[in-house]
Amino acid sequence: MASNHPLLETVSVTMRFGGLTALDQVSYSIHEGDVRGIIGPNGAGKTTLFNVITGELKPTSGKIFLRGEEITHLPPHLICQKGLSRTFQLTLIFPEMTVYDSIWVGVNSRAKKPWNPVLVAHRVSDLSQKTQEICHLVGLEEKMDELVCNLSYGDQKILEMAMALSTQPSVLLLDEPTQGVSPKETDHIIQVIERLSKNMTIILIEHSMDVVLRLCHRITVLSEGRVVAEGSPNEISKNEEVQRIYLGEVS
Repeated sequence: MASNHPLLETVSVTMRFGGLTALDQVSYSIHEGDVRGIIGPNGAGKTTLFNVITGELKPTSGKIFLRGEEITHLPPHLICQKGLSRTFQLTLIFPEMTVYDSIWVGVNSRAKKPWNPVLVAHRVSDLSQKTQEICHLVGLEEKMDELVCNLSYGDQKILEMAMALSTQPSVLLLDEPTQGVSPKETDHIIQVIERLSKNMTIILIEHSMDVVLRLCHRITVLSEGRVVAEGSPNEISKNEEVQRIYLGEVS
């Protein structure tokens, strides 16, 4: 049974860069099993919020909690170890590695005893099995031996999700997962996210309202660093303030 307490919570988080306020008193919470969308015009503070949550940036003020534990000042690798992983707006992948090896690296990093040259065979087998399971989960099982540089951009986006999954997260943050991909690839990415959402909590930044309305249980709207609306897809699609500051900007 899911807890009534937030799985992830930000409390009055503010992020300033000199005279620019990128986040302004952002209080935000998400519960286990949720699929939450974050939308807003360019410069609204969406990616900055992800960067603060994952420890890439330290907020000017405010606090961040994961399962009730404050993680505000932890470095990114410790936050990742606590179960929070992400993708990026611009894919961060290893072009000269294979799909399998790219995922295996993450799987090995979370092993109780990471691989070394004298590792016993059954442990290598366990890592291989987990890697193959992730490939199957995201639909890349037939491309495990493919060099990453030879993948389509859509498959590279999916691979980045798989690499994030390799660290066994309970919360997965996806930054523009369908940006720059074809409609067919977008549909495939949506299917992958729907599959993943059955077993983990997902937060995604998206510009495509079609994607957000199809995937998300609730949507948070940012504008000029502030939360200006939050609600169900139906509530957000009818919100006049959202239409004014965001929906009207979408072609």
